[in-house]
Amino acid sequence: MDANFWLEKWKDNNIAFHNSEANPLLIKYVKQLSLAEGSRIFLPLCGKTLDIAWLLSQGYRVAGAELSAIAIGQLFMNLEMEPKIVEVGKIKHYSAENIDIFAGDIFDLTSRVLGSVNAVYDRAALVALPKELRHRYTDYLMKITDKAPQLIICYEYDQALMSGPPFSISDKEVRRHYQDSYVLSLAESTNLPGGLKGKCAAKENVWLLKNK
Repeated sequence: MDANFWLEKWKDNNIAFHNSEANPLLIKYVKQLSLAEGSRIFLPLCGKTLDIAWLLSQGYRVAGAELSAIAIGQLFMNLEMEPKIVEVGKIKHYSAENIDIFAGDIFDLTSRVLGSVNAVYDRAALVALPKELRHRYTDYLMKITDKAPQLIICYEYDQALMSGPPFSISDKEVRRHYQDSYVLSLAESTNLPGGLKGKCAAKENVWLLKNK
């Protein structure tokens, strides 16, 4: 799996992973990050998620990283915003009021370009990456966000029954990536109605990662 995998999905509009409404788990748990009004929340691999519109409506500022220019164009169109676009090295920076979206490979996004963030909301990144990339991703994410608190939503299922993405992320794996840097709490674990893609039973887990 490489960048072309996701670019082709957006090109072909093969985006069953895109939710048609803001995630109720975000709405339920974001306040547990104890963020001040106007805090800046980073969404890695954000696509055109409606979670962004909801966060903006709640008075948060939003930063996101996304590989597909198609997804970013649709995001701003849905927000009815006309972004300013500048190139910063290998990254294209799309910006409008209270929102910054960085187009390109997330590993090319530096902390200087991203700027300071108060929290990370990871609904689509950890579960989208194959096992061989996840350790690199989690290390890099902590580096560019200065270990900002995180709200993570992931799935857990028998990986032998279905190939990802979304990939299965066990409790053990979440702890392996993050327990040295955060206080971890499993806020909710529920059975996914109908299973994952209707193919296998799965749990949807919500993690809160707070600074030690």
